[in-house]
Amino acid sequence: MDLRKNKIVQLCEIQHQYRVVFYCLLLSCLLVGCSIYKFNGASIDYTKTKTIQISDFPIRSAYVWGPMAPMFNNELKDMFANHTKLSQVRRNGDLKIEGEIVSYTQRNKSVSSEGHSAQTELSITVNVRFTNNKNHTEDFERQFSSAKSYETTKNLNSVQEELVSQMVKDLADQIFNATVANW
Repeated sequence: MDLRKNKIVQLCEIQHQYRVVFYCLLLSCLLVGCSIYKFNGASIDYTKTKTIQISDFPIRSAYVWGPMAPMFNNELKDMFANHTKLSQVRRNGDLKIEGEIVSYTQRNKSVSSEGHSAQTELSITVNVRFTNNKNHTEDFERQFSSAKSYETTKNLNSVQEELVSQMVKDLADQIFNATVANW
Protein backbone atom coordinates (compact mmCIF):
# COMPACT_ATOMS: atom_id res chain seq x y z
CA MET A 1 0.00 0.00 0.00
CA ASP A 2 2.84 2.40 0.82
CA LEU A 3 4.43 1.74 -2.58
CA ARG A 4 1.20 2.64 -4.31
CA LYS A 5 0.85 5.81 -2.21
CA ASN A 6 4.44 6.84 -3.04
CA LYS A 7 3.76 6.38 -6.78
CA ILE A 8 0.67 8.57 -6.57
CA VAL A 9 2.61 11.27 -4.70
CA GLN A 10 5.40 11.15 -7.33
CA LEU A 11 2.88 11.43 -10.17
CA CYS A 12 1.24 14.43 -8.48
CA GLU A 13 4.62 16.14 -8.07
CA ILE A 14 5.50 15.56 -11.73
CA GLN A 15 2.09 16.85 -12.80
CA HIS A 16 2.61 19.96 -10.66
CA GLN A 17 6.05 20.58 -12.23
CA TYR A 18 4.59 20.32 -15.74
CA ARG A 19 1.82 22.72 -14.79
CA VAL A 20 4.36 25.29 -13.50
CA VAL A 21 6.45 25.00 -16.68
CA PHE A 22 3.33 25.37 -18.84
CA TYR A 23 2.20 28.55 -17.05
CA CYS A 24 5.71 30.04 -17.24
CA LEU A 25 5.82 29.39 -20.99
CA LEU A 26 2.35 30.84 -21.44
CA LEU A 27 3.24 33.98 -19.51
CA SER A 28 6.48 34.51 -21.46
CA CYS A 29 4.62 34.11 -24.78
CA LEU A 30 2.10 36.73 -23.70
CA LEU A 31 4.81 39.18 -22.66
CA VAL A 32 6.87 38.74 -25.84
CA GLY A 33 3.87 38.75 -28.16
CA CYS A 34 2.46 42.08 -27.03
CA SER A 35 3.75 44.88 -29.25
CA ILE A 36 1.47 47.67 -28.05
CA TYR A 37 1.32 47.72 -24.24
CA LYS A 38 4.48 47.96 -22.17
CA PHE A 39 5.08 47.94 -18.41
CA ASN A 40 6.73 51.37 -18.61
CA GLY A 41 3.37 52.95 -19.34
CA ALA A 42 3.75 53.56 -23.07
CA SER A 43 0.88 52.35 -25.23
CA ILE A 44 2.26 52.68 -28.73
CA ASP A 45 1.42 50.53 -31.73
CA TYR A 46 4.92 50.26 -33.17
CA THR A 47 3.54 48.76 -36.39
CA LYS A 48 2.00 52.18 -37.16
CA THR A 49 4.06 54.67 -35.14
CA LYS A 50 7.83 54.57 -35.59
CA THR A 51 9.16 58.13 -35.19
CA ILE A 52 8.84 61.11 -32.89
CA GLN A 53 9.86 64.73 -33.43
CA ILE A 54 10.61 66.65 -30.23
CA SER A 55 11.38 70.31 -30.85
CA ASP A 56 13.45 72.31 -28.38
CA PHE A 57 11.27 74.36 -26.03
CA PRO A 58 12.45 78.00 -25.87
CA ILE A 59 12.00 80.08 -22.71
CA ARG A 60 9.19 82.64 -23.07
CA SER A 61 9.10 83.48 -19.37
CA ALA A 62 9.92 86.90 -17.94
CA TYR A 63 12.04 85.29 -15.20
CA VAL A 64 14.82 83.12 -16.63
CA TRP A 65 17.47 80.73 -15.36
CA GLY A 66 19.81 79.91 -18.25
CA PRO A 67 20.41 76.16 -17.75
CA MET A 68 16.67 75.42 -17.42
CA ALA A 69 15.84 75.12 -21.15
CA PRO A 70 18.65 72.65 -21.99
CA MET A 71 17.85 70.63 -18.85
CA PHE A 72 14.18 70.40 -19.83
CA ASN A 73 14.83 69.64 -23.51
CA ASN A 74 17.35 66.90 -22.70
CA GLU A 75 15.14 65.31 -20.04
CA LEU A 76 12.12 65.21 -22.36
CA LYS A 77 14.10 63.65 -25.22
CA ASP A 78 15.78 61.17 -22.86
CA MET A 79 12.38 60.13 -21.47
CA PHE A 80 11.17 59.07 -24.91
CA ALA A 81 14.51 57.53 -25.88
CA ASN A 82 14.66 55.43 -22.70
CA HIS A 83 11.01 54.38 -22.47
CA THR A 84 9.95 53.84 -26.10
CA LYS A 85 11.29 52.27 -29.27
CA LEU A 86 10.50 55.43 -31.27
CA SER A 87 13.26 56.91 -33.42
CA GLN A 88 13.75 60.62 -32.84
CA VAL A 89 13.73 62.67 -36.05
CA ARG A 90 14.19 66.38 -36.79
CA ARG A 91 11.02 66.68 -38.92
CA ASN A 92 8.00 64.78 -40.21
CA GLY A 93 7.66 62.54 -37.14
CA ASP A 94 4.68 60.25 -36.69
CA LEU A 95 4.33 62.00 -33.32
CA LYS A 96 5.31 65.64 -32.79
CA ILE A 97 5.89 67.48 -29.51
CA GLU A 98 6.60 71.20 -29.48
CA GLY A 99 6.03 74.12 -27.20
CA GLU A 100 7.66 76.64 -24.93
CA ILE A 101 8.51 77.27 -21.29
CA VAL A 102 5.95 79.97 -20.49
CA SER A 103 6.51 80.58 -16.79
CA TYR A 104 9.29 80.27 -14.23
CA THR A 105 8.27 81.90 -10.97
CA GLN A 106 8.98 82.03 -7.28
CA ARG A 107 6.53 83.16 -4.63
CA ASN A 108 6.19 83.15 -0.87
CA LYS A 109 4.33 80.02 0.12
CA SER A 110 4.03 80.24 3.89
CA VAL A 111 4.64 82.75 6.67
CA SER A 112 6.44 82.10 9.95
CA SER A 113 5.01 83.04 13.36
CA GLU A 114 7.18 86.19 13.25
CA GLY A 115 5.43 87.32 10.05
CA HIS A 116 8.32 86.54 7.71
CA SER A 117 8.26 84.23 4.73
CA ALA A 118 9.07 80.66 5.84
CA GLN A 119 8.90 78.86 2.51
CA THR A 120 9.28 79.90 -1.08
CA GLU A 121 7.74 78.00 -3.97
CA LEU A 122 9.52 77.72 -7.31
CA SER A 123 7.40 76.67 -10.29
CA ILE A 124 7.74 75.97 -14.01
CA THR A 125 4.91 75.91 -16.55
CA VAL A 126 5.30 74.65 -20.11
CA ASN A 127 2.85 74.89 -22.98
CA VAL A 128 2.82 71.69 -25.09
CA ARG A 129 1.40 71.09 -28.55
CA PHE A 130 1.13 67.37 -29.35
CA THR A 131 0.35 66.10 -32.83
CA ASN A 132 -0.26 62.45 -33.63
CA ASN A 133 0.01 62.24 -37.41
CA LYS A 134 -1.37 58.68 -37.30
CA ASN A 135 -4.46 59.60 -35.25
CA HIS A 136 -5.33 63.31 -35.08
CA THR A 137 -8.08 62.70 -32.51
CA GLU A 138 -5.25 62.47 -29.94
CA ASP A 139 -3.83 65.93 -30.79
CA PHE A 140 -3.87 68.52 -27.99
CA GLU A 141 -2.45 71.79 -26.73
CA ARG A 142 -2.14 71.92 -22.95
CA GLN A 143 -0.11 73.44 -20.14
CA PHE A 144 1.80 71.36 -17.60
CA SER A 145 3.16 72.73 -14.31
CA SER A 146 5.43 71.55 -11.54
CA ALA A 147 6.37 73.26 -8.28
CA LYS A 148 8.84 72.67 -5.45
CA SER A 149 9.28 74.50 -2.16
CA TYR A 150 12.38 75.43 -0.20
CA GLU A 151 13.10 77.09 3.12
CA THR A 152 13.41 80.84 2.72
CA THR A 153 16.50 80.76 4.93
CA LYS A 154 18.28 79.08 2.00
CA ASN A 155 19.65 81.04 -0.92
CA LEU A 156 17.92 80.31 -4.25
CA ASN A 157 21.32 79.82 -5.91
CA SER A 158 22.10 76.97 -3.52
CA VAL A 159 18.88 75.00 -4.24
CA GLN A 160 17.88 76.11 -7.73
CA GLU A 161 19.67 73.43 -9.76
CA GLU A 162 18.30 70.55 -7.65
CA LEU A 163 14.75 71.93 -7.59
CA VAL A 164 14.69 72.68 -11.32
CA SER A 165 16.04 69.19 -12.00
CA GLN A 166 13.20 67.65 -9.96
CA MET A 167 10.57 69.82 -11.66
CA VAL A 168 11.96 69.05 -15.13
CA LYS A 169 11.74 65.29 -14.41
CA ASP A 170 8.16 65.72 -13.20
CA LEU A 171 7.21 67.73 -16.30
CA ALA A 172 8.77 65.13 -18.61
CA ASP A 173 6.77 62.41 -16.81
CA GLN A 174 3.55 64.38 -17.16
CA ILE A 175 4.12 65.00 -20.87
CA PHE A 176 5.09 61.36 -21.49
CA ASN A 177 1.95 60.15 -19.73
CA ALA A 178 -0.30 62.58 -21.62
CA THR A 179 1.14 61.73 -25.04
CA VAL A 180 1.98 58.01 -25.22
CA ALA A 181 0.68 56.47 -21.99
CA ASN A 182 -2.94 57.19 -22.82
CA TRP A 183 -4.55 53.92 -21.74
